Amino acid sequence: MNKKIRIILSVLGIILILLGAGLMIWNKTTAEPMPEALAFLESDPDVTVETGHWLIFTPASEFPDTGFIFYPGAHVDYRAYAPAAHQIAAKGFLVIIVQMPLGLAVFDTDAAKDVQAAYPQIRHWAIGGHSLGGAMAATYAKSHPESIEGLVLWAAYPSANDSLADSEIRVVSVFGSEDGLATGKKIEASKQLLPPDTIWVKIEGGNHAQFGWYGDQSGDNVATVSREKQQEQTISATIKMLEQIK
Repeated sequence: MNKKIRIILSVLGIILILLGAGLMIWNKTTAEPMPEALAFLESDPDVTVETGHWLIFTPASEFPDTGFIFYPGAHVDYRAYAPAAHQIAAKGFLVIIVQMPLGLAVFDTDAAKDVQAAYPQIRHWAIGGHSLGGAMAATYAKSHPESIEGLVLWAAYPSANDSLADSEIRVVSVFGSEDGLATGKKIEASKQLLPPDTIWVKIEGGNHAQFGWYGDQSGDNVATVSREKQQEQTISATIKMLEQIK
């Protein structure tokens, strides 16, 4: 091996080390769940909770026939959505939150496929997500029209390449009036990408971060409604859509 090749390999090695270190640092920027969220990771008389690569919330009374797969927002710890998942499951739905590689749903858009395969007894499936997670959920719904009946968007919208305007899928889009990331202008523009009968739920005073329990978020606006009230409206809208496909 000549000197030139050794130098090239050394440089490549250094680049790979730096990239690896950068990814580790980047991954550690994940927004941690608030204590209130962690409390919902415990089973109770109404919901059985299983933790792992998936967070699985199952109604304790009887196994449901309708399931809801949820993709977290970018760099948000998937446990931050446990309160909503727990409360939705208490209404009779299987809810599964997927942990994403490096905290980004774009790296595992087809994660829902493994979830569906693991639960063949579920007859009706909906998928949804928050922010980037919602966009990737729309991507999955677009490419799997035969197995997804509902789409739930929390402060999210499809990309132009994933238009569902002609789809028969049931869609609910929930957004906050004070959202500094999924702004009202962006939500308005997304209407042409979703079915005409999409249900639009505007939360007055709601912002981007309060769709989960992970604190404030850079670039967001201050909410003028409590997190509890925003969650209540979001959960209600989600349950109504799930009841439609049940």
